[in-house]
Amino acid sequence: MKKILFVLTASAAIISCSKVKDGEYLITGTATGIENGKTIILQGADPATRMPVSLDTVKVENGKFEIKGKVTEPAFHTLILQGANGPIPFILETGEIKVNIDKDSIHKSKVSGTYNNDEYVAFTEDMTKTQKNLIDFQKKNNQKMQQAQQAQDTATINGLMKQYMTIQKEVQESSKTKYLKYAETHPKSFITVLIVQSMFNDPAADTKKLEALYNSLDESVKNTAPGKEIKTRLGQAKMPSVGATAPAVGSPN
Repeated sequence: MKKILFVLTASAAIISCSKVKDGEYLITGTATGIENGKTIILQGADPATRMPVSLDTVKVENGKFEIKGKVTEPAFHTLILQGANGPIPFILETGEIKVNIDKDSIHKSKVSGTYNNDEYVAFTEDMTKTQKNLIDFQKKNNQKMQQAQQAQDTATINGLMKQYMTIQKEVQESSKTKYLKYAETHPKSFITVLIVQSMFNDPAADTKKLEALYNSLDESVKNTAPGKEIKTRLGQAKMPSVGATAPAVGSPN
């Protein structure tokens, strides 16, 4: 009995210590080695134009920074460190988001703490493994290709391009399979709704498959902007095309 009470008390303490409420976010960042006063910008996208827009600006103090605010639904955002050579992509959503900035290689910065960000990191790492063969081929043959181009060695250029295209096709097919498998097994993930949304760009996409994937989504992601767009596009796909013959109504005489 005492053990049960201890567990309940500990759980209550964890909940009460949460720094955010529903609909709020808190980004706590570690920026070790980055000098005080460096600016960090939280950047999102304008809903109407989809152009980048700055949402908040803070400064690094003693190797740390915090950004607080409210959010209605998950969406991709970026953090931009003053003087860095690229942005840090992440999913802004309700919860405590932790960011560990790698000042020497900004793309190696780590984001964690919420479900969708943890999923995004795992998904990205898995896709990077899928592309490894293509990346390795490029590294191995980059100098050889440059030398062939300088020497106008058409045979070598064509041979390397043929190998590259073969590996690229294999990677694309593997990636497509992984995208679909992820979407089928992660109905609550924001990544899934983005995958389904992107599948509409394929002219050969199976509308029934897209509809089945959409129907399997959790309501939390159906109600996001991409989720609503998918619903609209599915509705449009079911509408008869202009000039199509209307179906007969009633029985023939």
